[in-house]
Amino acid sequence: MAQLTLKGVGKTYAGGVQAVSGVDIDIADGEFIVLVGPSGCGKSTLLRMVAGLETVTDGDIHIGDRRVNQLDPAERDIAMVFQNYALYPHMSVRDNMAYGLKNRGTPKAEIAERVAEAARMLELGQYLDRKPRALSGGQRQRVAMGRAIVRQPAAFLFDEPLSNLDAKLRVSMRMEIRKLQQRLGTTSLYVTHDQLEAMTLADRLVVLNGGQVEQIGAPLEVYRNPASTFVAAFIGSPAMSLMDARIEGGQVMLEGHAIAPVSHAAGPVTLGLRAEDLRLVTTGGVPMRVEYVEELGAHRILHGMVGDQTLAVIDTGAEAPGQTVHVAADPTRLHLFDAASGRRIPIRRPAAAAAPVR
Repeated sequence: MAQLTLKGVGKTYAGGVQAVSGVDIDIADGEFIVLVGPSGCGKSTLLRMVAGLETVTDGDIHIGDRRVNQLDPAERDIAMVFQNYALYPHMSVRDNMAYGLKNRGTPKAEIAERVAEAARMLELGQYLDRKPRALSGGQRQRVAMGRAIVRQPAAFLFDEPLSNLDAKLRVSMRMEIRKLQQRLGTTSLYVTHDQLEAMTLADRLVVLNGGQVEQIGAPLEVYRNPASTFVAAFIGSPAMSLMDARIEGGQVMLEGHAIAPVSHAAGPVTLGLRAEDLRLVTTGGVPMRVEYVEELGAHRILHGMVGDQTLAVIDTGAEAPGQTVHVAADPTRLHLFDAASGRRIPIRRPAAAAAPVR
């Protein structure tokens, strides 16, 4: 196990195409870090640079006390789990798991012991003599994880390992990966575009946008205090509603309706509202025309229009498309962003601010 440090790491391809720029991340020994962002944001490129599968054109990568920029993948003491499993189809599960150790010249008795222990942890004991084609997708992914575990690396790298699994299996495999990492205590760097997967797995999230770090923080911190409109829209389901608003007369105004008192200079802002921080009211509030309803069992999400802007509200009533409802926001839970840059604006509240909506 080891600390993993990235300082000013960048990747520029031929022709001047910059995939990653100025990434600084300090990953503590035993920490589980998730790189999350949309397709093309540079997260897999960054992971491959740590693995040694892509060259680093700027900055430094350290694994423990070693600068590894020029080291081959085999010299970096890492183990990588891919989304396509990368198993040898002609080998048994046992031989797939043992392959890397055999290439290193590890004694047979030690190989057998490590494979048996990994198989026990992953509940693969009864499948050791089977070929990959005789296994389910989840079992194949566990074999790929077992092959990484037996190497006892300084760090695990995961490149969207669950993307080929169905929704139900992804949930169970998320739990398995997290429990396994906590048991082993191995430093882990995990890539996904699935923000729910990122939220449930990570000790800390690294949100990437256009090859740059947008925000680093614990999942709930990122969710509750997004640093930008990009993070606000990407993290959370349903996504935070981002709406053009103004500050006028000490109030946040949305489509001519007062939302909450603030102590800011007048001017345009972007107002961010989470669906769970809104409620329907019979008097006052902002009128919203319901466009469609997501029925989710325990609750439903109303999607509607406030003027020509979209808004989502969680509710348990019986509202229907075409109906106009009135929505009030918890004034302590709204978010403000600079209208030009999209960066978060810390909210300053007047001394006599309204009590939270209950």
